[in-house]
Amino acid sequence: MPETLSASAGSIATGTDDEARLVDALRAGNEFAFAALIDTYHSSMLRTARLFVRDQSVAEEVVQEAWLGVLRSIHRFERRSTLKTWLFRILVNVAKDRAVRERRSVPFSALVVEDAEEFEPAVRADRFWPADARWPGHWVSCPLQWGDAPDERAIWRETQDLVSSTIRGLSPGQRDVVTLRDVNGWSSQEVRNVQQISETNQRDLLHRGRSRIRRELERYFSAETDPNP
Repeated sequence: MPETLSASAGSIATGTDDEARLVDALRAGNEFAFAALIDTYHSSMLRTARLFVRDQSVAEEVVQEAWLGVLRSIHRFERRSTLKTWLFRILVNVAKDRAVRERRSVPFSALVVEDAEEFEPAVRADRFWPADARWPGHWVSCPLQWGDAPDERAIWRETQDLVSSTIRGLSPGQRDVVTLRDVNGWSSQEVRNVQQISETNQRDLLHRGRSRIRRELERYFSAETDPNP
C-alpha cells in the first residue's frame, strides 16, 4: 500500500487517474496517502513559501499551516483543478497572509498592478538595427555566448550566486513568476492557476524577469572576458 500511494503522489503532475485514488485515500484518513503527498511536495512548498517570507523558520511554519489546511479542507476539494494546484493555492494564501502580518510583503494583487504599469523595456532599443537598416529589428551585437567565457568551472558558483541575487532584486511579481517557472520548474498553466494571473501577465512578468537576469549575466561575463577592465 505505501509504495502504491507514493507512486500515485508522484504522478499527480502528469494528470493521471491516480490522483482520484489518492484523493479518496486522503479523504478516508489514510496516513500513507498523506505521507506520500508530503514526500512529493514539501520541499517545493517550502521554496514557494520563501517567495513571500524572508525567514526560513517562518516559511516552515507557513508550510505546516498549509498542510493543516489541506487536512481540514480535503473533503471540500471539488477536482475543478489538479490536486497540486489546489494544494499550492492554499499554501500561497497562507504565505501571503503571513507576509502581510509580518509586514514583509504586500498582497499579490498590488504586485500585479505594479508590474503591469512598469514601462521599462526588457532590452534596450539600441541593441537592434533601426527600421531603415539592412536588417531591421535584428541584433546589432548578439547576446554574449556565456559558454565561451574562460575558466567556466571556476566562475560557475559565482554565476549561480549572481543569478540568485538578481532574482531576489527583481520586482515582486517578476521574482515570483521567474522562481516558480525557472527554479521550481512549474508550467505556465500551473503558475497562472496558483497566482491567479492572466497568460499575458504571466508571460510579460517572465520575459522581463529573464531579460534582467540575462542583462546582469552579460555584464558579468563581459567584465570577465575584457582584457582591459
